[in-house]
Amino acid sequence: MNAAKRVLAAGLIAGLGFIAPAHAADPVKVALIADSTGPLEAYAKQTITGFKLGLEYYTKGTMEVAGRKITVLEKDSQNKPDVGRNVLSEAFGDQDADIAVGGTNSAVALAMLPVAEEFKKVFIIEPAVADAITGDKWNRYIFRTGRNSSQDAIANAKAIGKPGVVIATLAQDYAFGRDGVAAFRRALDGTGAKLVHEEYAPPTTTDFTAAAQRIFDAMDKEKGRKILFVIWAGGNPLAALKSLAPETHQVEVASGGNILPAMAAYKAFPGMEGATYYYYDIPKNPANSWLVAEHTKRFNAPPDFFTAGGFSSAGAVVAALTKTGGKTDSETLIKAMEGMSFDTPKGTMTFRPSDHQAMQSMYGFKIKVDPAVSWAIPELTKEILPSEMDVPVMNKR
Repeated sequence: MNAAKRVLAAGLIAGLGFIAPAHAADPVKVALIADSTGPLEAYAKQTITGFKLGLEYYTKGTMEVAGRKITVLEKDSQNKPDVGRNVLSEAFGDQDADIAVGGTNSAVALAMLPVAEEFKKVFIIEPAVADAITGDKWNRYIFRTGRNSSQDAIANAKAIGKPGVVIATLAQDYAFGRDGVAAFRRALDGTGAKLVHEEYAPPTTTDFTAAAQRIFDAMDKEKGRKILFVIWAGGNPLAALKSLAPETHQVEVASGGNILPAMAAYKAFPGMEGATYYYYDIPKNPANSWLVAEHTKRFNAPPDFFTAGGFSSAGAVVAALTKTGGKTDSETLIKAMEGMSFDTPKGTMTFRPSDHQAMQSMYGFKIKVDPAVSWAIPELTKEILPSEMDVPVMNKR
């Protein structure tokens, strides 16, 4: 090789050497979409905090997987379905996000599902609950780390559904509440309990007098142990219901778990039974121990319901990228994630191949009141394992 050719070859090699590391350093862009404005602001903030802590934990502080940095693009969907569609389209289209995570309000999450299909990009739903997300509105780009309405319902049915029990429900009149009641109704089959009345109210309701009276009228006609089961997000009507004296109608009040501020209202119902997605003192594993310690150290408070959810979704992202060696094309990701098990503060979750729903434990509880604690404490009565929950597959694809 003559001198000119050697110089040319050296230049090409140097050029390739310069280009390759730059390409290898391209970040993985993750769009994190939450309803940071509106009635679910507290949920959204917890999800965002948990996601960032989860990335820190699962990357051992490097914020890097397979040689690629992870960049988080935060988006506020404002509790509005049209805004959710727009910000997800912007993330995938204008900012070339590789993966999206989020969906606080179920109605907003449902509106965003077709956007993921349009752009053919993976969208991990956390924490929106409506069954339809992994049911009849599902598409193959959708995965969910959050629990669904059926998992909530089955766990709570196991906690309160017993022979001789008569149940009424109070829920919000939108996808979250209606899917939740439908799932709860199915889950009660075979428990011996009987669902006798369903009441729905607008999500912003603060005066429950009329709704409660219709419930009490229905329950007055029944015999047995009477329970009003509440399915509510973005606040909790338990305090308002307590003021209406349900005990004068021999009606007990029950509900699933909630964020710690909302669980202050549960103190009026010592001994109340139900089931929850997460309470910081229940799971015993390294990820949860780290989360509780770090969150308490940094924020002077324990992690909450949706903090654990955000952390879990970060665990799914890191596990998927680790499995693909940092590749982010959707087909490679989908292949890696279907059936994938990954670590979370709740223990191991697994994406079910049929609908990409994360199968996970739930926790039966009984409420304990401690005057030194500002919220009611859900003491564990039973860990309800994924194998104990016959969660239906409801997608039609």
